[in-house]
Amino acid sequence: MSMQKHLSIWLATACVALSGAAGAQTKTVTFAHQDMLVPLRLVMESGEVEKATGYKINWRQFDGGGNVIRAMASGDVQMGEVGSSPLTAAVSQGQDIRLFWISADIANAEALIARNGSNIDSVKDLVGKKVATPFVSTAHYQLMAAMKLAGVDARKVTVMNMRPPEVAAAWERGDIDATFIWDPVLSRIKDSGKSIATSGSIGKQGHPTFEGIAVDAKWAAANESFMVAFVKALNRANDEYRSKGAGWTETSPQVKAMSKWTKADPKNVVPTMALYGFPTLEEQASSTWLGGGAAKAMSNTAAFLKEQGRIQEAKPSYAGYVTDVYVKKAMAQ
Repeated sequence: MSMQKHLSIWLATACVALSGAAGAQTKTVTFAHQDMLVPLRLVMESGEVEKATGYKINWRQFDGGGNVIRAMASGDVQMGEVGSSPLTAAVSQGQDIRLFWISADIANAEALIARNGSNIDSVKDLVGKKVATPFVSTAHYQLMAAMKLAGVDARKVTVMNMRPPEVAAAWERGDIDATFIWDPVLSRIKDSGKSIATSGSIGKQGHPTFEGIAVDAKWAAANESFMVAFVKALNRANDEYRSKGAGWTETSPQVKAMSKWTKADPKNVVPTMALYGFPTLEEQASSTWLGGGAAKAMSNTAAFLKEQGRIQEAKPSYAGYVTDVYVKKAMAQ
């Protein structure tokens, strides 16, 4: 065989290999998850999206929504779980991301817990106390909203910025009097404290919060089939929980999966999940959530963030940062 023919074959083989590598690269996505007990963990465990789409998903855990947003801004992460507060902060600061799924109506899954012996029996009693919460989180937003509703001057409360693991450690050491936090920390501290308010009770007073999944806008547009398949899997997991979750036990494979991905104690999985609300596809697309409610909640959150000095300006509307396209396409299939 001539040298020229050898070279031609080698070039052709190299081109195929390179195009294959490029194709494989476009079928990789990094997803930033947190430790909330939501049905998404069942999707993570099953590998069903990977099997349905051929994509490789890199699941990376982060301590809070602020860290998720920063990772998405860097370009290292294309999708992530994020609460309504850090999501609002991100888009207010110009990040081009879209909320496409409500992974949980937080309802009563976040709470203000006061340590036993702290002499805190109401929100008004927080004056002069040390209260920890992750800043720019949904819990932080509702803590400040609760104090405003109760007529408490936030300057008279020592509000401390701590990530969930730091909250747990500070509680154990006795360094804080109260915390507004979520699971798995919430379950650990309940026995040595009492609930003063919940995200649900504050939400009913005009300050609802949610956990959602956001995606880089350009990436989503270029990977629509993946987005629709992912939404279908999320809905399947929600349906499984709604139909069978009440009967799960500590030894159920679903509970083991939830515990594996969140490090939660298996005995806390079912009671904690009962505190959340998991919208159906129809509810996702409705005016309550992706059809308007989520954008309204973000507008209210933006006003809080601006007041706190966390953002310079609020957007006139947040509707452009919420999309129901993928949910509606999933409903049509």
